[in-house]
Amino acid sequence: MLAVVVSRADSASSHIGDHLLELASWTEHEDETRSDAEGGGTYYRTEGAELRTFEDLHLHLDGAAAAFEDPDLLVFASRHSGETGPLLTAHATGNFGPAEYGGGAGSLARAAPNALRAVRQAFAEHAPEGYDVGIECTHHGPSTVGRPSLFVELGSGEDEWADPEGAEAVARSILDLRGVAPTDYRTVVGFGGGHYAPRFDRVLAETDWRVGHVAADWALEAMGDPREAKAVVGKAFTTSGTEFALVDGDRPRLVEVIEELGFETVSETWLRETTAVPLELVERVEEALSRIDNGLRFGTPAEGYDGEFVAADLPAELLEEATGIDREAVREAVDGRALAYETSEGGTVVAGPVALADDGDRRGIVEALAAVLEAKYDTVEVRDDEVVAARETFDPALAREAGVEEGPAFGRLADGETVEVGGETVDPADVRSARERRFPL
Repeated sequence: MLAVVVSRADSASSHIGDHLLELASWTEHEDETRSDAEGGGTYYRTEGAELRTFEDLHLHLDGAAAAFEDPDLLVFASRHSGETGPLLTAHATGNFGPAEYGGGAGSLARAAPNALRAVRQAFAEHAPEGYDVGIECTHHGPSTVGRPSLFVELGSGEDEWADPEGAEAVARSILDLRGVAPTDYRTVVGFGGGHYAPRFDRVLAETDWRVGHVAADWALEAMGDPREAKAVVGKAFTTSGTEFALVDGDRPRLVEVIEELGFETVSETWLRETTAVPLELVERVEEALSRIDNGLRFGTPAEGYDGEFVAADLPAELLEEATGIDREAVREAVDGRALAYETSEGGTVVAGPVALADDGDRRGIVEALAAVLEAKYDTVEVRDDEVVAARETFDPALAREAGVEEGPAFGRLADGETVEVGGETVDPADVRSARERRFPL
């Protein structure tokens, strides 16, 4: 069940709450076991959600989940304050450093990475014209909620807080969270970067990875030496439900602490390349071939693949020749058939070896590489043990035999023009011969 917290002390929250009640069919209930200020009194239920109103500002509402009947996810419908113009935003809660705005110092609430991704997608669908959408770093309380939680906010000033279109967009985005699991194993913790976390927002928007807690540059400064704040760093992983971190910037001491805690630092490239690829397959292929950060790339067949694989080399001379003709066609040929393959030159050139779902897939790659040669050669034949490519080219020896002297006439013949020699016409076809290349398999 989705628990929705509305605060009377927050005009934007109350406005969003009004739209929530308008957009769904709710039943009214009374809770006499809690005070009206603490979410008791009149509250509302609809399919998959319960809404309660509190007196205090959200950031002081530690333990808010206790007011609800066993929720899976808790959402604080809130305002966003800042100089950012019309904005819909969301974030996890807690403090990496001192607790200046609610919660406890060095205390982090349980994040809801999967819900954050879902609400970010809902923002993109529902945002009114003129509104930006995004996420923020973890930056205020409460830090003890009782369930995975996130703030879903309407910003960034009084005009937006009173804007019915903005409030409706936030309300619709919150309702879209009904039935959404709060966490997912494909989650990364973020360290570094700006308050509005552009790099981590990009990860949410462009990969299938989720983002848990994010400690922006200023939060890391407030946290202090990572070694002295080792417990807080560890909490970021446990409360996000992951073992992976993406670090923005050069932070060797932080990376050392992360590794000492038994967690793993990954790159944005790693997150992009592993999108839709089972992590167990990623681990096995990286062990068998090479690391993603060293040029390993995953092909289309790797999406959702959970079977075995075989490692194979590609024919080096054929690969080199095809790459010289059309490297993009080579990349497409291999990417469409291999589970994974090694690359060079920043991931732009296929280098081999490859990981294949079946031994026979190597033959398919060979045939696709041979097809690339057709742009340069007149004939290309794929045999059992070699590829034979042939083309007719200008033959200087034949030109000399025909009485053509080296010089401009050679050039014209090579370009396909006829020349006159001693009153006789020499046709370009007369001075061409077939040249053959063999590429062993």
